[in-house]
Amino acid sequence: MKQGFDNDKYLRIQSEHIKERIAKFGNKLYLEMGGKLFDDYHASRVLPGFQPDSKLRMLQQLQDSAEIVIVISAIDIEKNKMRQDLGITYDEDVLRLRNEFQNRGFMVGSVVITHFNGQNSAILYHNRLERLGIKTYYHYTIEGYPNNVALIDSKDGFGKNDYVETERPLVIVTAPGPGSGKMAVCLSQLYQEHERGIEAGYAKFETFPVWSLPLKHPVNIAYEAATADLNDVNMIDPFHLETYDKIAINYNRDIEIFPVLNALFEGIYGENPYKSPTDMGVNMVGFCISDDEICCHAAKDEIIRRYYTALNHLATGDCNDNEVNKIKLLMQQAKITTDFRRTTTAARLKREESGAFASAIELEDGHIITSKATPLLGASAALLINATKYLAGIDHNVKLIPQDMIEPIQHTKISYLKGKNPRLHTDEVLVALSVLSTHDENCEKALKQLPKLMGCQVHSTTMLSEVDRKIFKKLGIELSCDPVMKV
Repeated sequence: MKQGFDNDKYLRIQSEHIKERIAKFGNKLYLEMGGKLFDDYHASRVLPGFQPDSKLRMLQQLQDSAEIVIVISAIDIEKNKMRQDLGITYDEDVLRLRNEFQNRGFMVGSVVITHFNGQNSAILYHNRLERLGIKTYYHYTIEGYPNNVALIDSKDGFGKNDYVETERPLVIVTAPGPGSGKMAVCLSQLYQEHERGIEAGYAKFETFPVWSLPLKHPVNIAYEAATADLNDVNMIDPFHLETYDKIAINYNRDIEIFPVLNALFEGIYGENPYKSPTDMGVNMVGFCISDDEICCHAAKDEIIRRYYTALNHLATGDCNDNEVNKIKLLMQQAKITTDFRRTTTAARLKREESGAFASAIELEDGHIITSKATPLLGASAALLINATKYLAGIDHNVKLIPQDMIEPIQHTKISYLKGKNPRLHTDEVLVALSVLSTHDENCEKALKQLPKLMGCQVHSTTMLSEVDRKIFKKLGIELSCDPVMKV
């Protein structure tokens, strides 16, 4: 899709600033990763051109002196919280992340379970990790956090936490998702290191919100939409404004915790090297936007996509009205409605015309392709066929998969696999095209168009099956669905 972000520039200037930050501290720096260390698909959606593994590529330059600590909240373990972009729980993602980091040559030192208050599920998870040979620590819930600075900065606060043993000068603290307690782990370690006579430093590798963009810039609003379940709020950094008389954007949790960090640094160094929460972060994203209009458009699409995701969760009982209402408010701030996302109006119009569930995709050239459910194909499966035929220059009336091939598959699904829906799903259509491509030139040409669907926007007038959602995810397609369940 069209690019609005200069990833090469980002790699260069972000890594330069991180190295400068590391040099400011002695032999121990805790580097909190704001957002995901890799698989940062939110960033790649709102900043077209941003590569999901950009952060990891930068840090690989420092991997010989670095180790990684992975943080997970006991609350998220208990809730079986999901990474919606991958369809796995946070506790499983910790193991996935560990393997991915190790495969890339990083040392993963340990796992920290935060917000621990005796939860049985967290204890079982701790025991599971220990059996796997993974060092695992508890960090406890602190009453009055983050406002009760006197308690936090004491032996009954951070002093109560397990001391996380680390070996290397650079400790990268990351997590499966937001709200895991990464900053608290870093600050607890500063306290614990100081108790042991070690003066450690702290910095934050930040992505969102983008401090150098306006408060109501769509990219920053999209970040609020992405964290609506946490009720994060973007704010003007009052400490930065007071110190420098300059507006910088941060968010409520970093601003709330700043007095704690300030007290810790004053206790360790005599003064705080950071004058504001924004100073803590290293974030050059805003200086690498090459086309603001493209990024604004992508961010608005993302806000609407998040809105539909929240509506789907509400329909399945996985969230309450608060998340939906917050994103509604954010859409008002961005001055958009769901009609801004062209595929929503196209899909609904197709449903009205056909009387069947429908889907629509917007291709890179701006062309909208639609489809409807038929007795043979689901709307999503038909959409893939229609879109790839268009991209391959194949006439729409050409049938790529003959009916006499589809019907035996349907018979197997219903008669032998006891399915209720005879229509072919997206994965079944792609397998059929693959089989036919060995002797059908059109099928081969259609399959070769699949990479061109990456980054395309799709809307469905019904909530899709897990199979179809995963296929769209693997193809890099950005999906939204009306909160309508198939009967």
